[in-house]
Amino acid sequence: MTTPPPSPVPPPGCPAHRLYGPEAEADPMGLYEKLRAEHGAVAPVLVHGDLPAWLVLGHRENLDVARTPSRFSRDPRRWRDQQEGRVPADHPLTPMTAWQPVCHLVDGTDHERLRGAITESLARFDRRGIRRYVKRFADQLIDAFVQTGRGDLVADYAEPLPMLVMTQLVGAPESYGPRLVEAARDLIRGTETALTSFEFVTDALGELVARKRQAPGRDFTSWMLEHHTELTDDEVVEHLRLVLIAAFETTANLIANTLRLVLTDPRFRANLSGGHMTLPDALEQVLWDEPPFMTILGRWATGDTEIGGKQIKAGDMLLLGLGAGNQDPEVRPDPAEPIHGNRSHLAFSSGPHECPGQDIGRAIADTGVDTLMARLPDLELAVAEADLEWTSSLMTRHLVALPVRFTPRGTSVTGTTPVPSRPQPPVAGPVAPARAATRRPFWRRLLGRA
Repeated sequence: MTTPPPSPVPPPGCPAHRLYGPEAEADPMGLYEKLRAEHGAVAPVLVHGDLPAWLVLGHRENLDVARTPSRFSRDPRRWRDQQEGRVPADHPLTPMTAWQPVCHLVDGTDHERLRGAITESLARFDRRGIRRYVKRFADQLIDAFVQTGRGDLVADYAEPLPMLVMTQLVGAPESYGPRLVEAARDLIRGTETALTSFEFVTDALGELVARKRQAPGRDFTSWMLEHHTELTDDEVVEHLRLVLIAAFETTANLIANTLRLVLTDPRFRANLSGGHMTLPDALEQVLWDEPPFMTILGRWATGDTEIGGKQIKAGDMLLLGLGAGNQDPEVRPDPAEPIHGNRSHLAFSSGPHECPGQDIGRAIADTGVDTLMARLPDLELAVAEADLEWTSSLMTRHLVALPVRFTPRGTSVTGTTPVPSRPQPPVAGPVAPARAATRRPFWRRLLGRA
């Protein structure tokens, strides 16, 4: 067997920190600030397998990379380490770095064609209709624990709510939802089973596309199939996976992070309840402070170039540091000061690959938080703030749980029988519909009800 050539390393005196492992996972924002202090706006880092990359920390530099595909391509086939055989097929990042016919991994006219199908299909949704879906599912989820006086706003609310809505919007049947979400989380975390989860998501969505070819409906999948650009079934599957994974992860994190601030920051809650800050403003503040994706993988240099004072070689991988860029002292000299009504954060990236579904995500989060606070106005944290725990990966950081207590309510608003059961932990290893439990938790049984 031929030994792959050694991977390029940073120059002497320019050590690279790992973006994975205990230090990165325990305090990613602390690591970003450490890197900024050592290297400035762009820092050398190592991803899984100690493969080298550059993490973009500056706000301006992030915009430069995101907005200039001629210098920094989204096409992973340019990745030099992969070209030279240093990335094994079972590498944890393969699901996100293996080229696919999907809009976020191509540039130019191919990107315009594929992204156009997504944006035009998303535009067909009635925003008021989406909010009605959110309100309906939110009330049903709250009804499941409203009589108990206690709940976990991550497992019982923030995670299932966007999944319920997105499953409805893509036209997937009830049996698809729970396992798709578990597989999506596994994929994003880059675990050892990420490739298996990737295959499961692809197979499940392939079945959905085949069904919609035969019996189209008023849903995102059918509209993608009907689009005038005549996408292939494979292209539709790829974009369904992209939309489902991105929308679920970002929106669940946004809801959980906003609720945590409401429960732990008296000034934030007072400004919100007193009318000094609207809920949309509050969401934008959270998107500044705790963006759902901390980093975005990746961009690849099309040629030798320079950014942030660093010499970048053709084929180098770059990661957009969304969380770090939002804390850049050049744009936020005092991070403690609130930023009201300002959407210049990096939470949804920028440039031609900016998130096309961000307004749907905002609608789900806005309506979901508003519904919960209106029905349970005396919510309070059931544990000390210091006891809250997070899990982190290369791209994301999210709350494990958000335990709360409140005055029990004896009635539901939906007329359904409250069933205070919670989702089971994600399964380890391969996921498949046949492994679903016979008796599913309440929020899983809600899936697919139009």
